[in-house]
Amino acid sequence: MSVQANDKLRERLIGTWKLVLAIREEIPSGEKIAFLGENPTGFLHYMPDGRMLAMITRPGRKPPAGNVATPAEAEGLIRSMIAYGSRYECVGGEVLHHCDISWTEKFTGTVQRRKVTFEGSRLTLSPPPSVDPLDGKMSVRTLTWEKVT
Repeated sequence: MSVQANDKLRERLIGTWKLVLAIREEIPSGEKIAFLGENPTGFLHYMPDGRMLAMITRPGRKPPAGNVATPAEAEGLIRSMIAYGSRYECVGGEVLHHCDISWTEKFTGTVQRRKVTFEGSRLTLSPPPSVDPLDGKMSVRTLTWEKVT
């Protein structure tokens, strides 16, 4: 059985979404952690032409002290954000981001799979479970977005 493109899902995604919650749930304990800190800021844009852009920042970011960031300031700013752009397609209950640009190059050239669920005006995206590089624990990350436009 082949998986079919999901045009209805694609239509629901189109627009601008604001991040409201970013949770990492450990497996099997179920412990939940705000993995981007409390109250992160983020926007997700799905465009009708099949392109998307995402940018997320942790709370408490500070601008450089001078006109140009020092190496330490620049590193702190890069480590406190996520940004990437891609073309996207909707297949089954997932959106696939075919990344061609990213803030650290980690996502560039990859396909980022996200399970999609809706509840009212909110969208939740979840990648498959993975091992967290910081603590080695298996977890699922979920990002919940609210429709802006």
